[in-house]
Amino acid sequence: MAALRLALAQFDFPVGAVLQNEKRILELIAEARDVHGAGLVLFPELALSGYPPEDLLYRPGFLAECQAAIQRIAAQVSGIVAVVGWPESAGAVVYNAASVLRDGAVERTYRKRELPNYAVFDERRYFETDPDGEPCVVAVDGVQVGLIICEDLWFSEPLAASVQAGAELVLVPNASPFERDKHAQRDALLAARVAEARVGLAYLNVVGGQDALVFDGASVLADGDGHIHAAAVAFEDHWLLADYDSATRRFAPRRWPAEADESRDSLAWRAIVRGTRDYCRKNGFSRVWLGLSGGIDSALVLCIAVDALGAQNVTGVRMPSRYTSGLSNDLADEQARVLGVKIIEVPIEAPFRGFLDALAPHFAGSAVDTTEENLQSRSRGAILMALANKFGGLVLTTGNKSEYAVGYATIYGDMCGGYAPIKDLYKTEVFALARWRNAIAGAPVIPNEVITRPPSAELRENQTDQDSLPPYDVLDAILLRHVDQEQSRDEIVRAGFDAATVDRVLRLVRISEWKRHQSAPGPKVSRRAFGRERRYPITSGWR
Repeated sequence: MAALRLALAQFDFPVGAVLQNEKRILELIAEARDVHGAGLVLFPELALSGYPPEDLLYRPGFLAECQAAIQRIAAQVSGIVAVVGWPESAGAVVYNAASVLRDGAVERTYRKRELPNYAVFDERRYFETDPDGEPCVVAVDGVQVGLIICEDLWFSEPLAASVQAGAELVLVPNASPFERDKHAQRDALLAARVAEARVGLAYLNVVGGQDALVFDGASVLADGDGHIHAAAVAFEDHWLLADYDSATRRFAPRRWPAEADESRDSLAWRAIVRGTRDYCRKNGFSRVWLGLSGGIDSALVLCIAVDALGAQNVTGVRMPSRYTSGLSNDLADEQARVLGVKIIEVPIEAPFRGFLDALAPHFAGSAVDTTEENLQSRSRGAILMALANKFGGLVLTTGNKSEYAVGYATIYGDMCGGYAPIKDLYKTEVFALARWRNAIAGAPVIPNEVITRPPSAELRENQTDQDSLPPYDVLDAILLRHVDQEQSRDEIVRAGFDAATVDRVLRLVRISEWKRHQSAPGPKVSRRAFGRERRYPITSGWR
């Protein structure tokens, strides 16, 4: 029986960068052939256009460029078979396709059968299925190789059709965004599919950040006898090489840097760091700014920024007010020193006093309330944006998922900025990730007192978050059930939570929708992230 060397290109292919992706695909095809001796090279789903291209797919010029690029790539393929994902336009219809390129031509094109239209996916908005589509099976170095795409694997029929057409090995190019606990689901799926089909599966996933999505790579091989190999290291660009023996239907990995740590905190940290780095890099930002308060949220974002961009490209800004404690200033300074980050100070008393003086005639006779608190936050937001405008760079916001959920964040204040790294972490997860980051550093890169002190916005005397909110362990437990698990009010109460507290939290979630619609994007790590995945109307009579 025959053997085949596979090269899997676990790399980042930016959305919309058709010419850049074309050039890189050609370089990688040559490298797979000339350096790695591969007979076949596989690229991720929609590698040519990047994933997801969204409404770029409505632009005829974009589709025409993709069509021209796939032809140019095919014309230069020789001595190897390449499988490249791209959006195929056929008149008024667009397909999520992958083409087999060989000997200077497009030999076959497979069109994705199962189009996901849930969570972050909108594929039925853009793509069609081909009712006359046939399985795609081609011979490569004596091995019958089948091809399906991403979501097809989650249904038994596409794989079964490929095997029935003679496939001994099936390739599965993917663009599957990261979320916690997804690796275990994927491995269980692969085991179930090979148990049904008895063929080897080469599962290749793209890697890199795209706005709120982060693709983890973590590509994996499954032997025909059910053995699942170790996943490739997540969130890193790598060549992955393996030899496939069609007699045993098993893979022999040859160059396969395996994932060493699939713990929840490790994967979440790397997802957020990669998402932050790629968002900045792909949008032309080499430096970032953030307000450094001495609190846990800004402390965690500072560590993320340093890991993503390097300390030399991060500036922390202390913006003390009349209510800022000396301890907060000291903790911010200490963390900046440990991480090697430049920190500057811009007190907000003058702009805050200016607002109060300007509004005094209109506020006369009114009691001080959250209006004055929000003016402090908005003074800070304006300062950060001014620094970024003047000197260049992107402002990172420091709000977490708990705050965004219940509106404990100031629009045009601490929500100011271009990217929100911890937007999809509940407060309890922020604390857990801070402890994890300190543990792997071997010494506190986040001062221990930042982690242990009661959280406070410090917008009035002796303020703590728990003055306005339930304890975070209670709040986050309710939010997890309501937001991520989509449980109703009655289901949450039946689980043992105080009815009045549940009603209060759910009301805050409901009335804060308008804020979330205006918030900066941030990396998705959970099952239900605010943004493109969880989309509720602002105006709604549903209770």
